[in-house]
Amino acid sequence: MPDFALLLVQEIPALRRYARALARDPVRADDLVQDCLERAVSRQSMWRQEGSLRAWLFSILHNQFANQVRRDSRRPDAAPLEAVAEIRRPAPQAVQTEMAQVARAMDALTERHHDVLFLVAVEGLTYMEAADVLDVPIGTVMSRLARARERLRALSQEGAGGLRRVK
Repeated sequence: MPDFALLLVQEIPALRRYARALARDPVRADDLVQDCLERAVSRQSMWRQEGSLRAWLFSILHNQFANQVRRDSRRPDAAPLEAVAEIRRPAPQAVQTEMAQVARAMDALTERHHDVLFLVAVEGLTYMEAADVLDVPIGTVMSRLARARERLRALSQEGAGGLRRVK
C-alpha cells in the first residue's frame, strides 16, 4: 500500500480545482485545501482504504466549505461585492472566449447544480462518488446533473453576457 502522505500529495491539484470552484477566490481556496489536508492527516484512520481517497477528501473539503459559508453568513460583509471593480480584458483567442462564456454560464447555475456538474464533468468523479461527496442519493446526483447540463446548454446558447448566479 502506498504511503498515505504520497497519496494525499497526488490529490492536491484536484482538491485545489474543486476548492477554487467552490470558493471562487484563489487565496480562500488554498486555505480551504490546507485545512482539508490537515483534517485528512489528523483523521487518517477514518479513511476506508477500499473507498476512493479523492471522494473522501472532496467530502472533507465540501463540508469545510459549507461550514465556512454558514459561519460567514453570520458575519456582516466588509464591503458589498458590487463595490469591487472587476478588470476585464477581451480574450485573445476564440477558445478562451468560449471557455470564459462557459465559466460564466456555470457561475449562473444554482449552487447545487454547479457543484454536481463540477464534480462529475470537471473532476471525473463517478455518480456514486459525487453522491458521497455531496451527501445526497445517487438519483439526486443524476437529476441535478441532467438539469445542470440542460441549463448550461441553454445559457451557452443565449450567450453568457449579463449572467448572475441563481441562489
